Amino acid sequence: MDKFHEECGIFGIYSTFKINTFSLIQSGLFALQHRGQEACGFSTLRDGEILSYKDEGFVLDFFQKILKYKCYKGNAVIGHTRYSTAGGQSKKNIQPFFGNNSKGKCVISIVHNGNLINARNIRKNLEDKGVNFISEYSDSEVILHLIQKNLLKYNNDLEKSIINISSNIKGAYSVIVLINNKIAAFRDPNGIRPLCYGLLDEQTYIFSSETCGIDSVGGIYIRDLFPGEIIIIENKTIKFSMIEKIENTKKRICSFEYIYFSRPDSLIENTNVYKVREKSGEKLYEQHPVKADVVIGVPDSGVPAAIGYSKASGIPFKPILIKNKYIGRSFILPNKEIREKMVNLKLNPILHEIKDKRIIIIDDSIVRGTTIARLIYILRKSGAKELHFRSASPPIIAPCYLGVNTPKKKDLFSYKNINKNDIIKILNLDSIEFLSMDNLINILGGKSHCFGCFTGLYPV
Repeated sequence: MDKFHEECGIFGIYSTFKINTFSLIQSGLFALQHRGQEACGFSTLRDGEILSYKDEGFVLDFFQKILKYKCYKGNAVIGHTRYSTAGGQSKKNIQPFFGNNSKGKCVISIVHNGNLINARNIRKNLEDKGVNFISEYSDSEVILHLIQKNLLKYNNDLEKSIINISSNIKGAYSVIVLINNKIAAFRDPNGIRPLCYGLLDEQTYIFSSETCGIDSVGGIYIRDLFPGEIIIIENKTIKFSMIEKIENTKKRICSFEYIYFSRPDSLIENTNVYKVREKSGEKLYEQHPVKADVVIGVPDSGVPAAIGYSKASGIPFKPILIKNKYIGRSFILPNKEIREKMVNLKLNPILHEIKDKRIIIIDDSIVRGTTIARLIYILRKSGAKELHFRSASPPIIAPCYLGVNTPKKKDLFSYKNINKNDIIKILNLDSIEFLSMDNLINILGGKSHCFGCFTGLYPV
C-alpha cells in the first residue's frame, strides 16, 4: 500500500528466575505487531537450552499454532515481528536466526531491526571461508555468523565479539542476542533504529523496539539505549559498555519513527510520539492557514496531526474517514488498479459530512500518492466544495537504505512531482502544503535525527 513499512520489531526478556516466557513474548510481540505483520518468531532459554519457533502470519495466529509445544517457562526469551526488506518474503528469512554447536545444540539466537549496507560483501567473504547460510539473503544472519566467529576468536567473550563486529558492519542495527545463559542488546553508533530497556521487577529485564512493548507486560521503562551502547545481563549482573568511544557516536534516530512507524502511545528518548504528531498539525496551520469548514485526518497516523491543526485553527475536527481495522497486509495487490480500489475497502467516508464542505485533509506523508489520489476522488464524488491537503512531514524525495521498505526513487510521488502547481492539478486539489524541514527539526528538538528520505543525505 501507500506507506513506508518498518522492517520489524524486536523484544526480549531476561530473568534470574523462571518466568512465563510464552505469555510475555506473546504480549510483547503483539504490542509491536504494527512494525511487522508478515511473520514472527521467538527463541526461549530453558534449562540452559535455546528453543526456537517461527512462522508466517500475525502474532496471535502464530501463537495459537504452537500451543501444543511445551515452551511456557524459561529464564529468557527474544522475539521478532517481520515486514520483509532485505531478503524478501521467503520463510528462510524469518527471525530469530540461531546457531548450533558441533553437537547440533542451539547455543546462540539473535533478533535484529535495521539494515546493513555492506552485508553482501561480508556474506560473500564468510561463504568463501566455508560458512553456510540458511537465508536467501539476510543481513541479520550475517550478524549472527560474525558474532559466532568472534566468540571463537575471543574465548566466548560476548562484549569483545560485539565490539569487533561493529567495526566491520555499516548501517542501522538494533540487536538482541541470547547466548550462554545471558542476554545482550546493542545499537549502532548512530542509533538509527530504536531500542529501549525497562524492568518487570528487580531481577527481570526487558528490551523492546518501543516502550509500548514494555508497557504491554506491565514493565517500567528506564531509558533508550544510547547510540553504540551494549548492555549484557548474566544472572544478577548487568554491564553497560560502548561499541566505540562516546565521542565517535552520534544520535541519528530515524525521524519517521515519530511521524509514522511508532505507536502514538510510545516514548522515544522520553518524547511522546502522539505529542510530536499533534504539534506537527499545529505547525502546519502556522505555516499554511486556510479557511475551511472541517479538518479530517487519514487514519491512523494522520489523526493526531489533524487534531493539532484543529486546535490551532479553531476549525472543527471530525472523524469522517472510517477505517476498516480488520484489513491486514495479507492481501495480494498485483497492480496499480487493484491497489487504488483497495483504498475504498480500507477507508470509507461518512458522506453527509462531506457535501458542500470545505475540507482540510491531513495525513502523515505522501509516498506513492495512491491513497491520497483515490481519497480525493471519493471526496470530490461525494460533493466536497473545496479540498486542501496538508502533509505532517516534508516531501519524501529519496528511498531509505537503513531498515525501511520504501519504493524506488522514481516511484516516489514528491520526487516525480516537484512543482506544487502540478501536484494540485494531478490530484485535483485546491491547495497542498507540506511541513517544512525547519519546523520538523524544531518539533523534534534538533538535527540529531536521520532525515534521509526528505533530503537524500544519510548518516552512513
